Amino acid sequence: MNEFDIAVIGSGPGGYVAAIRSAQLGYKTALIEKYDTLGGTCTNVGCIPTKALLDSTHHYMDAIRRFESHGIHFSGVNLDFDQMYKRKADVVKKNTQGINFLMKKNKVTVLQGTGSFVDNETVNIKGAGNQDISIKAKKYIIATGSKPSTIPGVVIDKKRIITSTEALNLADQPNSIVIIGGGVIGVEMASIFNRIGTKVTILEYAEHLIAAMDRDLSTELSKILSKEGIEIRLRESVYKTENLEHEARVWFKNSQGLDDMLSADYILVAVGRKPYTENLGLENTGVELNANGTIKTNALLQTTVPHIYAIGDVTGGAMLAHKAEEEAVFVVEKINGQHPHIHYNRIPSVVYTWPEIASVGYTEEELKKQDIKYNIGKFPFAVNARARAGMETEGFAKVLSDPLYGELLGVHIIGPRASDLIAQAVAGMEFEITARDMASVCYAHPTYSEVMKEAYTIASGKASVNI
Repeated sequence: MNEFDIAVIGSGPGGYVAAIRSAQLGYKTALIEKYDTLGGTCTNVGCIPTKALLDSTHHYMDAIRRFESHGIHFSGVNLDFDQMYKRKADVVKKNTQGINFLMKKNKVTVLQGTGSFVDNETVNIKGAGNQDISIKAKKYIIATGSKPSTIPGVVIDKKRIITSTEALNLADQPNSIVIIGGGVIGVEMASIFNRIGTKVTILEYAEHLIAAMDRDLSTELSKILSKEGIEIRLRESVYKTENLEHEARVWFKNSQGLDDMLSADYILVAVGRKPYTENLGLENTGVELNANGTIKTNALLQTTVPHIYAIGDVTGGAMLAHKAEEEAVFVVEKINGQHPHIHYNRIPSVVYTWPEIASVGYTEEELKKQDIKYNIGKFPFAVNARARAGMETEGFAKVLSDPLYGELLGVHIIGPRASDLIAQAVAGMEFEITARDMASVCYAHPTYSEVMKEAYTIASGKASVNI
């Protein structure tokens, strides 16, 4: 029987970070992973390959739509779909190799196979060739993540009715695709395929895209995506899909309540994700689940069995890689007797369309619902000198602040490099810097970040002076 101080089940961002931090603090650590490669959904079939394709398709779109404006003329621009996907695979491979290196460097024992609890103290690992290994650990961290979910009447067959996982591994470029769901995954997938000439339609049940984010962001995104040629149909209720071998069909009630149908090469289901707890053997332990299938945890991220912890997607909340990473460090350092903290309202969210979208803190709708008073500072990229120079003038920065003390309540950006710009807002909220103070420091000129300075200035009650 192999014994460890800490054993982590699942090697996604939460799992591998937990293993590394555990080993750094001197614990004998095991990392259990059922797939052949480490990194989980994010590295293999999620964040990383998606961003690789988003970058590739963005370059292609610029080449056929924008380069001429810069005085760059050429002919015969062709899309090599196979090479685009090969580059994506190479990016994934390098990232997984990096994780493997970190495991060796930190002397983490990697156990390949499916981990399942035998009881509260023991985990059995079924590996290749049906060989079983059993281990005991003083502490366990469950980091098994999530998998794509679906809705009644929609059966994912991974052939014509697919998820983002299959979309990232297509053999050929589709002529058309219907995406069920206008959340983060849906709009990112829509951007990838629309840019390379695929006819894209989004069917969204809600009244707006990216429903969890500030409504102003959704409104602006809908305008931009529609202008790029993506058909967006809101308030559409899907109830059936069918694989017809050479194409697929989707049936839905449209916004007028009438039956409607669309055909496409593929139907991509992007209606969210659900926690992955299958084959974990939790029924053999005292670990309890919530009604929605997530693992029940307390403020310390302990399950109902105190020496078994759970982090990341499997616990619910925002399903973000960086949230899982923060929780990983939090749990291991708590076990070590340290005093880390996590402010969940200060964890940013990003959508990697172009322009990008980034958000942290309360939305305006949430503040209204809670009857919290606020100031708004909103400034467009259209009047920013750097944005004009780069032909990236769409979008804005929006700052919500407390009218009495100037505390930052929420910051929402749609514009170029929003994913990077949001970091300063997170720092401002984390260290309770006021909108006035965020505006008072010097920002380099010309930069996209000056849009943030002006939004902070307006939110603090002063007039903007910059263009």
